[in-house]
Amino acid sequence: MVRLLADASLHYAIVTGCARREPAIDFRSAQNAKIDGMSDPDVLGIAASQGRILVTHDFRTMPKHFAEFVAAGHSSPGVFLVKQRTPLASVIEELVLIWTASTPEDWTNRIVE
Repeated sequence: MVRLLADASLHYAIVTGCARREPAIDFRSAQNAKIDGMSDPDVLGIAASQGRILVTHDFRTMPKHFAEFVAAGHSSPGVFLVKQRTPLASVIEELVLIWTASTPEDWTNRIVE
């Protein structure tokens, strides 16, 4: 089962909208995971240790840190980059579809928009 973790940059309404749309989804907020203010490498490490795909709006620094994380020999459940301008309903629908129709192995060590 795909498990998700919201980065501190992710709009909180995406997490709550996913939970409303599909109550069984396992999507932890940054606040719940207590990762606010942590560095990208630390957040990637926490996501990896919990087996959660990281969902973020951070196009500026996360791709570089993800590449370094994987190049250092770490395995990542994956990272989903979400454009801030994408309508929330579209993001929620896509995440719920991914949760429903894919496996964690589909996203391992991948960063996708």
